[in-house]
Amino acid sequence: MNEKRIQEVIEIERRAQEMLEAARKEAERLPAQAEAEAQEIVSSARAAAEEEARRIVAQASAEDQVAGIASSAQERISQTEKLAASNLERAVEYVLERVMGKA
Repeated sequence: MNEKRIQEVIEIERRAQEMLEAARKEAERLPAQAEAEAQEIVSSARAAAEEEARRIVAQASAEDQVAGIASSAQERISQTEKLAASNLERAVEYVLERVMGKA
């Protein structure tokens, strides 16, 4: 009877170790995935903002209008980068919470 209990405990410990290893692998993968997704968002937003800025600049006739448009586009890029950074922080927090078992 004791041998059976010992085997059960060993099996439980083995499964717990496998679950821990799986959680570690996921914890290592998720931040990199979140970073890649955030970079993709930033790149996409930057490209869209730059394209919009180019389109507007092509239509603008006065130098002061061009300067205002470029400034606005740069501000949008900065806002998008801040948003992407915020999303990255939230993604990392989410991963940490999942790894720690709080999610």
